[in-house]
Amino acid sequence: MRDIRFGALPLPRPRPRHARGRARALVAAAGVVGALTAGGCGGAEHAVTAPPIDTTAKSTPTPFSFKLSPCSITGTLQLAVAQSARADCTNGGTTVTLAGNGASYLVVAEFASDAVPDDWYSYRLVTGSTASASLVPGQSRASASRLPSSMARPPVPGLLPPMRNQAAQLAFTRALRARARTNLATGVWRAGSRALRSVTPSRSGASAVPDVGSLRQFVVLGNEAGTKWDTTSAKLAYAGSDVLIYIDTLAPANGFSPAQLQSFGQLFDQTLFPIDTAAFGSPSDIDANGRTIILMTPSVNKLVTASQCQTQGYVGGFFDEEDLSGGAADPRSNHGEIFYSIVPDSTGQLSCAHTVAGVEFDVPATFMHELQHLISFSQHVVIHGGQPETGSLDEGLSIVAEELGSLHYEQQCPPPACRTNPGQLFPDSSQGFVSSFLYDSYQYALLPDTASITLQSDADGGFSWRGGAWLLMRYLGDQMGTGVYKKMDQSTLTGVANIAAATGQDFPTVFANFGIALFADSMPGQPRSAAPAADRFTTRNLRQLWNRLYVTSGGASDIPYANPLLVYGITSDTSLAIMDPGTTSFFRIDTPSGASTVSLQFAGAGGAPLAAALHPQLAIFRLPPGQ
Repeated sequence: MRDIRFGALPLPRPRPRHARGRARALVAAAGVVGALTAGGCGGAEHAVTAPPIDTTAKSTPTPFSFKLSPCSITGTLQLAVAQSARADCTNGGTTVTLAGNGASYLVVAEFASDAVPDDWYSYRLVTGSTASASLVPGQSRASASRLPSSMARPPVPGLLPPMRNQAAQLAFTRALRARARTNLATGVWRAGSRALRSVTPSRSGASAVPDVGSLRQFVVLGNEAGTKWDTTSAKLAYAGSDVLIYIDTLAPANGFSPAQLQSFGQLFDQTLFPIDTAAFGSPSDIDANGRTIILMTPSVNKLVTASQCQTQGYVGGFFDEEDLSGGAADPRSNHGEIFYSIVPDSTGQLSCAHTVAGVEFDVPATFMHELQHLISFSQHVVIHGGQPETGSLDEGLSIVAEELGSLHYEQQCPPPACRTNPGQLFPDSSQGFVSSFLYDSYQYALLPDTASITLQSDADGGFSWRGGAWLLMRYLGDQMGTGVYKKMDQSTLTGVANIAAATGQDFPTVFANFGIALFADSMPGQPRSAAPAADRFTTRNLRQLWNRLYVTSGGASDIPYANPLLVYGITSDTSLAIMDPGTTSFFRIDTPSGASTVSLQFAGAGGAPLAAALHPQLAIFRLPPGQ
């Protein structure tokens, strides 16, 4: 049985200015991870004593005292168990005072900004006395690769799928998104430059659809540099109410049988396309055919060579913005809404081999991902005349689109139905849709203070930030309903301004609640309702997902812990830590029973206020007993 697909992808960009950073988590990303089968917890809950240190700073880690300079919360913060609050330090304040008497708190340090350069910024989060706060002892979390052989976790027998390396896919689509932004910024393409109409999923009033079997010429981008195009002829093989499928006349023989093609077309037309458009809205319709075209062409297969497939994987499909914004006279634009896909090639004539079953497994999730990009671009740029959504949010929404495919089948097949192994979290039918949100979110939880949600984009390599972008979009959908996605796509706003407008909340408030939810969702030994609704997810149980990935990974070096989210202790050590804008770092403080209050300082070097442009803030959650 094939379950989920993971592969070797680029790590986040190197950070030469900081020698140590968060090196414990920058493990090699070559993970082949297992099927999502039942299994117990592996590895202990953890607590770590120190955050990543800024080794360029010259501060000395010695005890110190500080003067109270309150952030937005003045006086003593009194929280009941499982209540939360946000301390906004953009006012130049640096301290917050918490009620003591044995209370324990999660303290999430955040830079809730997208208005500063993408770099690491120094901060310290300290308490004035080593006696006033201590860390609950926790087991040290050694890498699974370093555990004694008696503790190593074997792979789940017979359930490890082939490795799915997505480096080529990400590099190609990354180049497409960057090319579109450059051409729009320089005026080569123009936003809203056509007479357009927005259409509903019913596609009413569309022009006549060509006959099945008719031929049409297409121009297909042939490399990621945007310097090569193929002109090809394709035959209309399937005509549905929302989707037209053309197959290149040069496609290898022994591809889809008529019955397979009909089933394939119905899947896209009657299931996948309606799921995406219900969540994100309709694309533009510049060719007035009332449908989105899927062009299956060898040109996509040939984007990588057979040898490149071995090291970089392949491109399964893509959306090209030039088809929508290139202009009526652009000879390289097909002037319509098109998704380009690989064709079956079981003997590997074109590049790596792709069986019909492999195409049926891989392409649907790629289609849903790229269709969201198409909808976002056509709504933001073509219909509303604005700019493309920021790369991070656009990518997060596209991963949500993949996840919606999985949710469709999960709802059809509650456990243990439709599963080769009854213990699987996901039914067989959803396996092709789960890899991005599962693996990438785990990688984000390893690096929440490095992988920026607000500043990294599809112009960057790596997958940790993609996991963070999906988690934020999933959190918004759980809080606001899936209608929030449509609001974000059908807008001229982008980035955090778009989130604020779609949710009706300022972004720092959203980000604070999101940060708490990453920890407070599914706390061990507590009902999910133990955390307020604003501080938890509903669709996904994060700890369950991450633990299942850990249990079935067979000791993969990039899946080292049952729960990847590190929690640091707050002490009087004044060493400066480092964090990116748009990131979070998790701390815990346990107040002594003999102290009525404990004060914390969130500041820069020497206790100076942090720059307001970083939007420094602390999200504070009082932990239930036993956490």
